[in-house]
Amino acid sequence: MQIRTPLDLGLVIRHCRRKRDLSQSELARRAGVGRQWVVAIEQGKPRAELSLVLRTLSALGLSLSIDSASRASPSTDGIARVDIDAVVEAARGDGK
Repeated sequence: MQIRTPLDLGLVIRHCRRKRDLSQSELARRAGVGRQWVVAIEQGKPRAELSLVLRTLSALGLSLSIDSASRASPSTDGIARVDIDAVVEAARGDGK
């Protein structure tokens, strides 16, 4: 799936945080940001600082990769891929 909006990214962060049973405060501590920043990013803050987003993803054990839509391939680095479509649909309540 492609993350098309800041909200899509925020929903992925929220899903992964909850999956790891972390509070917003604990994620904020691990990422070196404030809890309010975590709240804002999970709500789709459109002007989030990239370095803070990357630190937050790292604190969740995630990484950011960019693939050409026509060249996307399965992971060969041993890192599990997240089905972002399913995460976004579940968070939005679109799951059918």
